Amino acid sequence: MQGSARRRPFPAAAPGSPPPAGPLYPGRHGAGKAEDTFKTSPFHLDLWFYFTLQNWVLDFGRPIAMIILPLEWFPLNKPSAGDYFHMAYNVITPFLLLKLIERSPKTLPRSMVYVSIITFVMGASIHLVGDSVNHRLIFSGYQHHLSVRENPIIRNLKPETLIDSFELLYYYDEYLGHSMWYIPFFLILFIYFTGCFTPAAGQSRMPLAALLLVGPSSLYYWYLVTEGQIFILYIFTFFAMMALVMHQRRKGLVLDSNGLFLFLSFIITLLLIAAWVGWLWNDKILRKKYPGVIYIPEPWAFYTLHMNNLHAAKGTF
Repeated sequence: MQGSARRRPFPAAAPGSPPPAGPLYPGRHGAGKAEDTFKTSPFHLDLWFYFTLQNWVLDFGRPIAMIILPLEWFPLNKPSAGDYFHMAYNVITPFLLLKLIERSPKTLPRSMVYVSIITFVMGASIHLVGDSVNHRLIFSGYQHHLSVRENPIIRNLKPETLIDSFELLYYYDEYLGHSMWYIPFFLILFIYFTGCFTPAAGQSRMPLAALLLVGPSSLYYWYLVTEGQIFILYIFTFFAMMALVMHQRRKGLVLDSNGLFLFLSFIITLLLIAAWVGWLWNDKILRKKYPGVIYIPEPWAFYTLHMNNLHAAKGTF
């Protein structure tokens, strides 16, 4: 009888074939993790440009397109132009976020990314329905600076249970839809941000193209935070970024160009929010709609309260 059996060496991989994977082989999720920490990536100009452009056109531009384009083209009982913009946004944005994650020089938690993307699409789709109806109500006299029950076209509805239905629609639009849309959105950005560190100080610079994109990117995040009423989510994400930057700096790691772009965009966004709140600080009507410690009016509420009335007054002359 043999006292011991010799272990056979693992067979070598064929030339040109991918390296073997599994728990017995060191792969990207094993020994490769040590190498990921020191990889750097150039500034993703194409992705950041497309990301900023589609945010402005498909998200910020959808209510504008709904108001500007003739109502005869998009009847009130059919989807508006803004709804089609929202549908395109719900497809293009998750795709661009996945491409950002793919280009990260660090191995990121894929399962968390996939669950976040699925939740993002579901939340954005819920918001699509609620927001579509709420914005179409503008043509019937709905005023966004008032609550649902205080709106003249809603408060006199009979039976009164119809008002509850409109409040449920508002809840899906402004609360459930926003939560399932924005929480995964900021979580994915933060996950990507965790892979934007490098030990090379020379990589911690932003190219000219990145500096030109910071302004439009920051302005969109201002719109996203104010219109979506997600300041708490935004500020917690920003504080988490700051804490991670300080933690990594102790290890001798600094932000690369992509991380600097995202971090600087969030800093400028905070300044824009502070300026917006300071400008409307003494607005009594908006104060009534947004009570409490955190007072951040929505841009569209400001539009329906002031700009819309201004246009109506000019039309009478």
